[in-house]
Amino acid sequence: MVLRIHSPAFANGGEIPSKYTCEGDDIAPPLAWDGIPADTRSLVLIVDDPDAPDPAAPRMTWVHWVLYNLPPDSSGLPESATTADLSAGTEEGINDWKRTGYGGPCPPVGRHRYFHKLYALDTVLEGLNRPSKAQVESAMKGHVLAQSELLGTYQKRNK
Repeated sequence: MVLRIHSPAFANGGEIPSKYTCEGDDIAPPLAWDGIPADTRSLVLIVDDPDAPDPAAPRMTWVHWVLYNLPPDSSGLPESATTADLSAGTEEGINDWKRTGYGGPCPPVGRHRYFHKLYALDTVLEGLNRPSKAQVESAMKGHVLAQSELLGTYQKRNK
């Protein structure tokens, strides 16, 4: 089996429904995964937007969510997942709002791409304390068994 991440809320490459954005309820979409390699010891989920602030002239990748040490026997996250919904052992990193948890799409201009990246690791990440995406990525170097991504797009509605 191949590692796969998907969502019942939107298709790969499709538009993220507004309820999961700053124009809606700003809650996390439901996510599901399968095909976890047998030697997996933990999973990492990173959601980011490489089109910030303007897809015509991107200057940074905006981080929306960082989760690590998800158990390898987990199969996803429910809609509106918060700290209380996370499996035992799961830890949270800091997003670009300088807080833990999910922050939904809220692009200032244009249609942005939001990558939901899932990594299967051969280790549990130790010694991190509310790490940034960069710190998690650094810690997982050399430990990625498989990875998968789900792409969603979003553009604010004209008001």
